[in-house]
Amino acid sequence: MQSYRKVEVIVGIFVLIGVLSMSWMAIKLGQIGGMGASGYSLKATFADAGGLRVGADVMMAGVSIGRLSSIALNDDSEAAVTLEIQNDVELSTDAIAAVRTKGIIGERYVRMSQGADDEVLTDGDELEETESAINIEDLISKYIFQGKE
Repeated sequence: MQSYRKVEVIVGIFVLIGVLSMSWMAIKLGQIGGMGASGYSLKATFADAGGLRVGADVMMAGVSIGRLSSIALNDDSEAAVTLEIQNDVELSTDAIAAVRTKGIIGERYVRMSQGADDEVLTDGDELEETESAINIEDLISKYIFQGKE
C-alpha cells in the first residue's frame, strides 16, 4: 500500500509540472490576455480594414514585429486600429501602415514601411499614413461596368 501511494504522488507531481509547463508555453507563445507581450501601442485609422482581425500580424520586411490588439469603428465611420509593436522595433514618425494579404487568398495583416524621418513613434502615437485594404470585388465591378455609363 505504501509503495502505491508513493507512485501516485510522484505521478501527480509530474502531471502538475506538465500542466504548468504547457500553460506557461501557451501564455508566452500565444500571448494570451496580453501576458508575455512587451511592447508599445500605436493607433492607425483605415478607410477600409476589410478582413483584419484582432491578433493579426504586424509585419515589416516579412518579419513579424507585433500584433493587432483591437479594431473598432470610430465616429467618422472609419476603422480605428490599435497595434502592439515590440519594444526593440523603432518606427519613424512617417512610417506607413498598409492592410495586405498573405498570399493570394491568405489572411490579412498590417504591413509597416519605415519612413525617412529621424524621430520615432512612442507609446500611444498615431500613424499619419495608412493604406486601406484593396477590395477585389470593387476592382472587378469597375472593370465589368467600365463602359456601361
